[in-house]
Amino acid sequence: MSTQTDQKPTVTADAPGPNTVRVTFQPENVTVEFEHGKLPYKDHGKKQSLLDIALNNNVFLDHACGGNNACTTCHVHVLKGAELLSELEDDEADRMETAADLQLNSRLGCQAVVEKPGEVVVEIPTWNRNYVSEGH
Repeated sequence: MSTQTDQKPTVTADAPGPNTVRVTFQPENVTVEFEHGKLPYKDHGKKQSLLDIALNNNVFLDHACGGNNACTTCHVHVLKGAELLSELEDDEADRMETAADLQLNSRLGCQAVVEKPGEVVVEIPTWNRNYVSEGH
């Protein structure tokens, strides 16, 4: 589920430029682009994290703890581009042990920082989307 305001994400069909980050959030198929290192910080999660990118582009990614690595509501599955993200740190790995639907490609959106330009595709798990849509 994504929420949109008058600000529209920048999207092109071409391959990303040499310093461009392209992130696609599934299953909504919302793709956003920005210049690496130039994303304004939205005060939740780490700078240029998947959560920060979502908040900057009006894509809903739940973050009950405010992006402080204290819950797992921003849990995503990285389908493409994991090599462009920061390494999984011990604190995040410990927190992920409590996540529902844990997979080898699971990350917390607030901790997974895009460190290199390129294309990343993430999926917001069904259990998380259903939880949010029920208004909990």
